[in-house]
Amino acid sequence: MISFPIHRRFVGLTAILLLALSSQAALAAAPTLEDSIAQRAVACIACHNIDGKRGADGYYPRIAGKPAGYLANQLINFREGRRAYPQMIYMVDNLSDDYLHELAGYFSALEVSYPPPPLAVSAAVAARGQALVQHGDAAKNIPACIACHGSALTGLAPAIPGLLGLPRDYIAAQFGAWRNGTRRAAAPDCMGKIAQQLSTDDVGALAAWLSAQPVPAHAKPATSLPAPLPLDCGSVPH
Repeated sequence: MISFPIHRRFVGLTAILLLALSSQAALAAAPTLEDSIAQRAVACIACHNIDGKRGADGYYPRIAGKPAGYLANQLINFREGRRAYPQMIYMVDNLSDDYLHELAGYFSALEVSYPPPPLAVSAAVAARGQALVQHGDAAKNIPACIACHGSALTGLAPAIPGLLGLPRDYIAAQFGAWRNGTRRAAAPDCMGKIAQQLSTDDVGALAAWLSAQPVPAHAKPATSLPAPLPLDCGSVPH
């Protein structure tokens, strides 16, 4: 049996004791995170930016101020495979309905405003986008965006989103996702049907005009529409 000198054993025990004490001190000094939905939502703002504004790369959508029912539906759609975006699926894959509704309520209550990007398309393209938004296209059986999303385009509580403050690329990408089936909603999928009727040029015009519109201060979803929805939408409660 090998024996160590007493002084070496003493030094070793002292080092272990000091390490234990320093670890305890470090734990005691570590900041205590608040157990709140705001703290948990920090993971979301890594992409959607602080206060739910769109991401710095111009793609991620604004989620602050969207109707809580709409946000909850989208989180559930990611979890259930009706929307395909790996990062979001990973984030929500093991979260319960109650937790997703709580997150949706938190972001829905946020109020943000910021200037729109400049309109970088021709006057003719912008006019086509505006016409589709405000009047639709009867020849293609496309209703006006305002018929569902409200005259101010701030959405309709509890389940129809606002269309303002969204990046141009994001808007165009979502129409593409509806057209190729990688984004779906509860049947009947009204947006999927509308997307099929739009040409690529129409999508570009819509995305360009909508992305250039200002977000009103203290914008809130409408609580009612002047007329019934032009299409049945499975994700909108009756």
